[in-house]
Amino acid sequence: MRKPLLASLDTLEVHHLKNVLEAEGIRCFLRNDLLARLAGEIPFTECALELHLADEADRWRAERVLDAWRRAAPSPGEAWTCGGCGEQLEGQFTGCWRCGQARTS
Repeated sequence: MRKPLLASLDTLEVHHLKNVLEAEGIRCFLRNDLLARLAGEIPFTECALELHLADEADRWRAERVLDAWRRAAPSPGEAWTCGGCGEQLEGQFTGCWRCGQARTS
């Protein structure tokens, strides 16, 4: 049995990474798509969603694509205060949800 490229309970991330790889021309498929919903009922190692490569020869390219994707992922940053209305916002937001002003710092 082939080793998965990635195993996780974060189904959104795994599906997104599958799309990222396929956009680069790297064919892949998922295992345990439905089984991942049973996390907590059965061990994680038995039910994690797995991303597999259709061709093992693509592994080095796939790992490079995933590494680049992980490095490019933005960090949430520091919490900030909106200059327009004074609302306190978490670091991942680039604009104020209350007044719509863009983050300036």
